Amino acid sequence: MPLAAAVAASAVVPPRPPPPPPRRARPLRSFTGLILTRDLAALTVARCAPSPPAPAAEAEAEAEAVAVDEAPPAKRRPRRYPRQYPGEAVGVAEEMRFVAMRLRNPKRTTLKMDDTGAEEEVGDGVSEDASASEEEEDDDDVVEEEEEGAGLEGEWMPSMEGFVKYLVDSKLVFDTVERIVAESTDVAYVYFRKSGLERSARITKDLEWFGGQGIAVPEPSTAGSTYATYLTELAESNAPAFLSHYYNIYFAHTTGGVAIGNKISKKILEGRELEFYKWDSDVELLLKDTREKLNELSKHWSRKDRNLCLKEAAKCFQHLGRIVRLIIL
Repeated sequence: MPLAAAVAASAVVPPRPPPPPPRRARPLRSFTGLILTRDLAALTVARCAPSPPAPAAEAEAEAEAVAVDEAPPAKRRPRRYPRQYPGEAVGVAEEMRFVAMRLRNPKRTTLKMDDTGAEEEVGDGVSEDASASEEEEDDDDVVEEEEEGAGLEGEWMPSMEGFVKYLVDSKLVFDTVERIVAESTDVAYVYFRKSGLERSARITKDLEWFGGQGIAVPEPSTAGSTYATYLTELAESNAPAFLSHYYNIYFAHTTGGVAIGNKISKKILEGRELEFYKWDSDVELLLKDTREKLNELSKHWSRKDRNLCLKEAAKCFQHLGRIVRLIIL
């Protein structure tokens, strides 16, 4: 019995362990995204893979590479700097002086006023240093225009009536310039107020004297009226262009204009010195101060504004020449 009991006891099956808890399945979305990402990557690599080069193309590429390696290094092109105009480092007034010398009219007015009959050259109202200019590439056109208003060669005989016409037109021009500078709100014009170069009041005294001598004082001619209108319109649209005329008008009067006045005084006024050619102080110092102000102001202008200033100087030269010609008409 004990043996049988032992066999029976060993035959008893032990109890089975409980099953493990069920595993949580991953969302289908992650599994699907992994598959799609892998497939897309494979597709992209397959589409972007370059095709093997053809034998001819490969040989040509190798030849070009060898040629590039053997070619000498290219020379570095020199750096180009903008061309500097004569006098540009000083200011626009100095630029105008240089260009005026280049554009100087070869047909100068001459006077035969000596007792010996010798010709004495005094210019056509604008001296050698008078500021009249144009851009270098347009010089030929300007010279052609200037020839229309050039002085007459030969004997130059002024008349009292013609000189009075010249004074009348000159007064209109100076009246216009001085009124614009005095009344304009443009900051650029303020620097040139009360410069001491003003001529309008002086010419008024001279015209009153001529009227007292029984000489009729006419109305301004077309030359003076046209120029005065042009100056008025220009002052409202472009300050650099107007200041070019402003400077050249006074500069021309202190040089060629004074020379003509001296000859007229000796020839038809019996040596009388007109108020038009008098200043309260040294005119050279007054002109120098105006020139320095213009040069300083032009440092703030663009190259385009400076070129326009030079171009307008040539027009000023032309207008003044037409007014001077009234003396012999």
